[in-house]
Amino acid sequence: MQMIADILMGLGALGASVYCMVLARRLKRFNQLESGMGGAIAVLSAQVDDMTKALNRAQATAATSAEQLRSLTERAEQSAQRLELLMAMSQAAATPTAAPAAPAAPLPEAEPQRQRVLRRRVRPSDLEAAE
Repeated sequence: MQMIADILMGLGALGASVYCMVLARRLKRFNQLESGMGGAIAVLSAQVDDMTKALNRAQATAATSAEQLRSLTERAEQSAQRLELLMAMSQAAATPTAAPAAPAAPLPEAEPQRQRVLRRRVRPSDLEAAE
């Protein structure tokens, strides 16, 4: 009985050693930088670094573009406000004020009256109300 146990123990140790040798060969192939997974990992790591640098450059470019767009938008808004002000001034100068309403009683037809045109000066407070 003792001898059978020793033989089984020896076979188990021999099987474990063969298994360890197979795993060592696989690990060696796995870690080879030229053809194994080690090479693939090294290439992927380099690509990740390149992509990180490209992302940082793209973010910096986007930030400067956003700032330029913001400043151009502000300039456009200021120009639009000036244009609105100029249009309000030109409309106020071009359209005369309405004539007073006709009185309820008819006027005598003996004397024709001259019509008067009233002009009103544009004040800055009027222009602010137009905005």
